[in-house]
Amino acid sequence: MIHTLKLLVTGGLGFIGSNFIRYVLAKHHDIQVTNLDKLSIGSNPANLKDNETDNRYKLVRGDIADSKLIEKLAKETEAIINIAAETHVDRSISKPWPFINSNTMGAVTLFEAAKRHEKRVLHVSTDEIYGDILKGSFKENDRPKPSSPYSASKAAADLFAVAYHRTYGLDILIARCTNNYGPYQFPEKLIPKTIIRTLLKLPIPVYGKGQSIRDWIYVQDFCEALDLLLKKGKSGEIYNVSADNELSNIDLVKKILTIMDKPETQIAFVEDRPGHDLRYSLDSSKIRSELGWSPKHNFQKALKTTIKWYMDNEWWWKPLATKQVLHPTPWKLEW
Repeated sequence: MIHTLKLLVTGGLGFIGSNFIRYVLAKHHDIQVTNLDKLSIGSNPANLKDNETDNRYKLVRGDIADSKLIEKLAKETEAIINIAAETHVDRSISKPWPFINSNTMGAVTLFEAAKRHEKRVLHVSTDEIYGDILKGSFKENDRPKPSSPYSASKAAADLFAVAYHRTYGLDILIARCTNNYGPYQFPEKLIPKTIIRTLLKLPIPVYGKGQSIRDWIYVQDFCEALDLLLKKGKSGEIYNVSADNELSNIDLVKKILTIMDKPETQIAFVEDRPGHDLRYSLDSSKIRSELGWSPKHNFQKALKTTIKWYMDNEWWWKPLATKQVLHPTPWKLEW
C-alpha cells in the first residue's frame, strides 16, 4: 500500500505558496495538500483555480495566528511548510503591525502546535533578514541585521524557530531565499509592476537611481528546493537558496523594457524608500553540496517566460492592479 503524505501549506494562495502547491501536486501522486490562507493582500483564489477540482487538494480559509484552527490542522497533517507571510517592505514601513501579527506571532502559533503534535516544519524565510552586504555573500551562520519592519518580523520568527529546535527538540528547518520571480506574483512587486505598468503605458518608477542590487531566482527553482528540503533537509539547520543572478534594479527594469520592445524613456526615478538595502547576496553552497540542488532555469529565458505570462493573462492581474497597488511610492500610502 502506497503511503500518502498529508502536507499542510500555509499561505498557499500567495505567489510562492501557489506555485509550490501546483509543483508538488504535479510531481507527487502520493500527496494530499491542505492549504491554509486568510486571503489577505497578496492572496488570490485565482492562483489555484485549476486545482480546485483535484481531490488531493483542500483550501481552508483562516489565519495562522488562530491557535484553535492551527491545533486542529496540525493534528491532521504529517508535515508543515510555513509560507504564509506579509511580504511587502513598503507596506511594512507604512503599517508594521500586520507583519508582526502574521510573520512573527503567526509563526510562533504554528511552532507551538507542531511542538505539541511532533510535526516536521519547513519554515520559509528571506535573504532580507541579514540586511545588506556590499561585498561577498551571507552564509547561514551570519547574524541577522534586518532593515525594515518586514525583515525584522521574519528575523524574529527565524530566531523562534532556532529556539524551538534547541529547547523543545522541534523538527524544524529554515529556508532563506533571494528574490523570486515568475507567474502569479502580486502586482505590487518590482517585476510584475514593471511589466504591468509598461502594458498600461504608465511611467516605470525606479527608487533613487536604481542602484540597489538583488539576486533573482525563478519560482520553480525555489519550489524544487523546498520540496527537497522537506524530504532531506536536516532538522535544526538553515539553508540559503540563491541563483547567482545579481542585477541592479535599473538594469533589471531596462532588461524588461528591452524584451517588451519599449523605450527607456518610460523610466521615472522616484524618491527612495527609507532604509532601502543596497545589496542582497546569499552563499547557497550548503544546499548545493549537501543536497545536490542547483537552479535549472536560465534567467533571461525565464524572465521572457514571465513577461509573456503577464501579457497573456490580463484576466488574472487586471482586478489586482489598482492605483494603490501600482503606486510609484507605496510606502507613503495609508494601508
